[in-house]
Amino acid sequence: MTKPLPLRLGVNIDHVATLRNARGGQRPDPVRAALAAIEAGADGITAHLREDRRHIRDNDMARLKAAISKPLNFEMAATPDMVRIALATKPRAVCLVPERREELTTEGGLDVVGQRESLAPSIARFSDAGIRVSLFIAADPQQIEMAARLRAPVIELHTGAWCDAIEDGNTAKAASEWQRIVAGTTLANSAGLEVHAGHGLDYATAEMMAALPGIMELNIGYFMMGEALFVGLAETVRQMRAAMDRGRARLAANP
Repeated sequence: MTKPLPLRLGVNIDHVATLRNARGGQRPDPVRAALAAIEAGADGITAHLREDRRHIRDNDMARLKAAISKPLNFEMAATPDMVRIALATKPRAVCLVPERREELTTEGGLDVVGQRESLAPSIARFSDAGIRVSLFIAADPQQIEMAARLRAPVIELHTGAWCDAIEDGNTAKAASEWQRIVAGTTLANSAGLEVHAGHGLDYATAEMMAALPGIMELNIGYFMMGEALFVGLAETVRQMRAAMDRGRARLAANP
């Protein structure tokens, strides 16, 4: 029996910055949150520098890169300004996402099929700089195949529709979305892509994702920051790590 590969946990600290910005001061500090998450067991830190700077700021990215001992995953839209900032920051990885100023959070996956001509140069520049590129996409076969053609080594599957269906009690929709994720992961792995997942995950859904073969990393933020208000960030990271470990144990028992 082949033992499943370890599953990494990336903690998104955007909403620590959201809380800080509500009062316009310096606290709570997202860098402090990142350090606490790493100490509690996070394998990396994710932060999304948006065009409108609604939460993470330019200086946060520079301080994160300088302060943390684990990989920094720089979420960003593939605009010339963001590409410039990311190349100057030199994170371990960038995750290219769609972005609209009007949205509350990232609403869907990146359209790599429709934007392939504009994405290709950015992917090449990051690859040349030694920065790993991930494309945040829906579990759609055309998007996955285009990601492979663009030579992005990683995709991150948008799990929001699945998580929303579970929360709404729509079992048929949840089952359908889950099958899309399973099929998308299999297709991506067969194309040589590393598969990550994120958006809307909580303890239960993270445990389910951890039991899915071919998933290598989960990136989770909003739920964890909300839970941290009640039990603390370190305990939230430990509980999420435990949920992921339970899922991985099920995978090992039922390969």
